[in-house]
This record gives sequence, C-alpha cells and structure tokens, in this order.
Amino acid sequence: MEAYDTGSDARQGRDGQEDPAGSDGASEQTGGADGTTGASRAAAPRTGVAALSPRYQVGAVVALAVVAIAVCAHIGLVFLHVAPSNTLTKQHGEAVDEWVFPEFEQNWKLFAPNPLQQNISVQVRADVSTAGGEIRTTGWYDLSAEDGRAIDGNPLPSHTQQNELRRAWDFFVSSHDSDNRPVGMRGTLSETYLRHIAVQRLERNDAAGEGGTVERVQYRSRTTNVEPPPWTGEKVSDRPAYRELPWWTVPGGTGPGDGGAAGGDARNGGAA
Repeated sequence: MEAYDTGSDARQGRDGQEDPAGSDGASEQTGGADGTTGASRAAAPRTGVAALSPRYQVGAVVALAVVAIAVCAHIGLVFLHVAPSNTLTKQHGEAVDEWVFPEFEQNWKLFAPNPLQQNISVQVRADVSTAGGEIRTTGWYDLSAEDGRAIDGNPLPSHTQQNELRRAWDFFVSSHDSDNRPVGMRGTLSETYLRHIAVQRLERNDAAGEGGTVERVQYRSRTTNVEPPPWTGEKVSDRPAYRELPWWTVPGGTGPGDGGAAGGDARNGGAA
C-alpha cells in the first residue's frame, strides 16, 4: 500500500493535485495518431509555397497562373496553325501567323502524301573589284553546305544556321515565276533579303580579298533527287538541275544594273 501511495503521490502530488511535471512528461510522451508528438508537429518546418509569407504566396500563385495561361495560349495557337481551315482561323488567321512565324513554324511535309524527295543546295558567287581596279568573278560558294557543317555535331544549333538560308530561298521561289520575275512586292522584298545574306556570307568567307569590294552577286540552286530504296525498283535521274538567278548589284557597288531582277545585264543567267 505504501508503495502504491508513493506511486500515486508521484503522479498526483502530496495534496492530491496533479503534478505539473508528471503532466508535462505524459504530454511529451503521448503520441498523435500519425506517430508524432505534439511538440514535433508544432516544430515541423513548412516547405514549398506554404513556407512563403502571404504576400509572396500571392505573387507565386499569380506567376504560375500567368505561365499556365501562356502555355495554353501557345499550344492553342500552334494547333490552329496546323489545323485545317475553320471559322477561328478565318477570323484570326493573321494573329495566329504573327505568333507562329518564324520561331514556331510547323508543317506536315514529313507526313504529306508527297514528301520532299530532293536535296536543294543554294550557292552564290560574286563579281569583285580588286585593289588594282580589275574585276574578277569568284567561284561558287555552297552556302547550304556551310550551314550543314555548322549544324553537324552541334547539339544546339542556332535558328539562323538551320533556317535563315532555307527560308529565304523558299521565300524567293514562292514569290517569283519560272523566269525569275518577282510577283508583287513580296518578290522584291525576297530579293533584298537574299542579297543581304549573300553579302554577309561572302564577307565571312573573305571573298573580296584585301582591298577588294563585292560589286555584284549571283545565286543558283543545285537540285538532286534523293535515291529511293533499292526494294522499290524506282529509277530517278542522278543528274543535278541548276537554276541560276540574275546578277544583282550590291548597294554601294559600281557594277551595272539596279540590283533587281530587271536590273541585270547580259550575263543574267536562266535555268540551267
């Protein structure tokens, strides 16, 4: 009995009241339903957005909402770009094109009934005035091959290396007739764009040499058929086809012509 009383006194105290120390000890030892103590639960650190102050929580939610809306809008615009013509594309086609071109262009050429089966190489040459006052014509520079070498083995090739020349040539072909005459204002714009690219690439290759000046440039394309698989039995010509454009005067040069397709001289080339 004395042992029992002593044990009871240890829990309740001499005067019969609860012992604060004993109560605290029981509280510290009592676990919750999840196996953690009250003290542990109170001291658990907050993580993620919950760890931020209310002001920053609101800012984080707003930022996430903006990103989500932008992603959904981008996916929707790209979908409208590749989707067949419909009411939305007829009403908002211009806005869709402004967003998609040129960075997010999509097409179905890989899955088209007649995918591209040709390799097209764009080449350029120039008339150069030397330091001694003579005019010489450079050889053909294969600009497509230069871009190919820059892309090969590069895990992150630039958009310029991949698409600048290709898109410029497609722009020219789609805005000119078979005689290389421009069709509307877009045709003239495409010539200016190609001429600027030629000057930049020729300067990069030091085509003019020391003291020389590029006076005129001329483009041509070299098209070859992609050889079909042997099992198809299909035969295609392996001879390249050339398309030569007129000579264009470089702004600031002294060569003949006014720089447009109609400004060439007797050396203007036709389709080879």
